[in-house]
Formats: sequence, C-alpha cells, structure tokens
Amino acid sequence: MENQASVLVIYTGGTIGMCKDKITGTLKPVNFKELHQYIPSLDLFNFRIDSYSFDPIIDSANMQPELWIKLAEVIEENYESYDGFVILHGSDTMAYTASALSFMLENLNKPVILTGSQLPLGMVRTDGRENFITALEIAAAKSEETPLVPEVAIYFENQLFRGNRTHKYNAENFEAFKSSNYPALADVGVNIRYHQNQIKKPNFKKLKVYKKLDTSVALIRLFPGLRKEILHAMLSVEGLKAVILETYGAGNAPTESWFINELQQAINRGLIILNISQCRGGSVDMGKYETSSNLQSIGLLNGADMTSEAAITKLMVTLGHFSNPQEIKRRIEQDWRGEMSN
Repeated sequence: MENQASVLVIYTGGTIGMCKDKITGTLKPVNFKELHQYIPSLDLFNFRIDSYSFDPIIDSANMQPELWIKLAEVIEENYESYDGFVILHGSDTMAYTASALSFMLENLNKPVILTGSQLPLGMVRTDGRENFITALEIAAAKSEETPLVPEVAIYFENQLFRGNRTHKYNAENFEAFKSSNYPALADVGVNIRYHQNQIKKPNFKKLKVYKKLDTSVALIRLFPGLRKEILHAMLSVEGLKAVILETYGAGNAPTESWFINELQQAINRGLIILNISQCRGGSVDMGKYETSSNLQSIGLLNGADMTSEAAITKLMVTLGHFSNPQEIKRRIEQDWRGEMSN
C-alpha cells in the first residue's frame, strides 16, 4: 500500500504484557508476537505495526534512567522509518518515563504514546485491549500528512494527556492517571476528539536527543515536625547537586530561622533548590504569602505548576547537559516542552 502509515511498538514490560499460564495459573510475560491471539483486531488496522521488545522486559518499578536512554535511542534509530511510536509500559513509573522522554527528545515532530493497563491482557476484563488499540490509532493519526499529536503523551482510559503533565493517582481504578494542571489532549468515545489548541505544534526541525542524565538529585517533602538534623543530613549528601522541595500550598514553608538558614547554607554551597507544591493542582506563587517570601529571597527556584515527575526528570536532563550554574537555573525556570504554565 502506497504511503501506508507505520507505527513502532516498543514493549518494555508491565501489566499489559502479562497473561495467565494455563497450567500453573500464574501470570507470565508474553512475547509481543503472541498479542495477536489476545487482540485479533490488530489485523484490522490499515497501517504497518512493527515491534521492538526490551530484553529482558522489566517491571516498571525497576525503571531506571539508563533505560530511558535506551528508549530514546530506539526512537532515534527508528525515527525516520515510522510515523509514530507506542510504548507499552507499566503504569507505576509511566509518568516519570513520559516526562523524561519529553525533555530528552527535542524537536519531536511525531507521536510517542505511552500506554499500559491495570489488568493484564490475559484477563477477561482487561483494560489493556482498548488502551493499546487506541494508542496505536493516535500514534498513526495524521491530517494532511502531519501527525495530529507530535509530542510525548500518555493514553489511559479514554483520555490522552501530555506526558510531562501527568501523574498516577489511582492504583485500582482503570482511570489511573490525571493531568491536574493541563487539559486533556484528546477525549475518546465513539470518536477521538482531538483538542488541537492544547496540542503542541510541530516545528519540522531535526530531532535532537539528550542522552546524558545526572541523577545527583533528591526530593524532600515538607511535613510538620521535620527535624533540623534530618533536613541538614539530606541537604548535605555528598555529590548532591539539586533538590526538589515539595512545599505546602502555593509554595509555602516554615518561617523558623533554622529552616531558612539550612536552605540558605545549602544554596551558598552551590546546591540548586527547586520549589514545587505538594498539591497536584495549582501552582507555586512565591512571595504571595510571608511563608514563601523568605524562600524567594534566599534564591529558591520557582517550579510553578510542574509535577514532581517533570521536575525530577527535567533536573536530570539539565544537569546532564549543562554545567554553568546560571544557565542551569535559567533553563529550570523556563518552559521546555509544555511542562509548566508561563
């Protein structure tokens, strides 16, 4: 078929690829080629579907930055050969992977759609069939030869979300993900309704892949009763370069002198501290209240409405590719891939 669309499915592992062994009754991973027996409707697509499988496949709880690099490399090596990519991934760390890939893939002009399931494909009520089939359709969708969703996104239970705006919020319901600070890119029912005003526009530039990740980062979540010696120990970890500080509400924190002094001393040592909210919805607004004005005055960076997943992976990519402290700080507070509101 001339001008036939093509999609590469990258299978990393996760619940979606698990099926029950007929003899033992236990769940076991299946080869991608076996998926046809569980989803025979794959043959109805009028585009080519090829596959690449991690070996070994992994539980998403074991996802590590070096595997994000491998994923980015697979996409880079196959970028010119396919119209879109679908990544089958466990749901537990899916938002981290989607966020990381969004920062690693600059000038992305093709869909990279992550999906998975809460129930394995081998179970009668699995959500994996619909998730996989719709992710494939989205990855291949075009308008006048231009991909409809040229960005990294997560498709789960009838909604398509920007990957770096997404977080897993439910371990039991099929509706496992939310995007609290950014609207859905598409809603799926009888038809797929793409919200073009929310989707990034292609720039048709050459793909650039950032493959260096620096994991010298930490996340500290504030809570009433946080002890000085514990905060000091966390901020003083050898080799630590950056900390995401999850504060209260709109970026608020204790005003006690010992707390501010610990942060100030860490910043004076060169540590980057990024302020994001513990709240999944809303944004940091340093200076709005007295409890955040101190943080602003001592030099904490404003993470605005980024998710924790986006903040962590953005820091890893930034620290991996830039060394000038001022350049790093500028880039952290700058919107790269639609991960934060201007």
